[in-house]
Formats: sequence, C-alpha cells, structure tokens
Amino acid sequence: MKYLLFGLIAASFTFSNVYATETVTEKTEAVKKDIKRDAQESMHRVDEAACTGTDAECAKRKAENRAEEAKEVIKDKSSETKNKVD
Repeated sequence: MKYLLFGLIAASFTFSNVYATETVTEKTEAVKKDIKRDAQESMHRVDEAACTGTDAECAKRKAENRAEEAKEVIKDKSSETKNKVD
C-alpha cells in the first residue's frame, strides 16, 4: 500500500505541468487577442439580435458566429500555451 501511495505521488510530480514565464511581449499579445475576441463576440451578439431574416437564417448565422469564435479561442489559447512552454 505504501508503494502504491508513493508511486501515485511520484507520478503526480512527474506529470505536473511545468510552465516557463511568459515575456512581457507575449503577455501583451495575449491580452490584445482577448480584447479583440471580446469585441468580435459583442459585434456578433448585436448582429444576431438585429437579425431580420427567417428563424433558420438567424440560427445559421448564430451557429457560424459561434464556430468562428470557438476557432479563434482554440487558436489563441494554443499559441499562449506554446509561449508558456517555450
């Protein structure tokens, strides 16, 4: 039982995330991307609220906006993670 406990503790230290510090430039770039994404999301919400087409057209536009937003989040977060690891 002791060996199992020590093994789990050792594994948790081995697989823990180790991040380097980001440079100031990388941090400002991350903040800039967050602000840009928030602004784009706000514009999408206004566009969706003002939709005058059919329900299907409005739902299609909303789905496209959500997909675009998700793609941007994934792209930005992966580059931020890469910067933290570098």
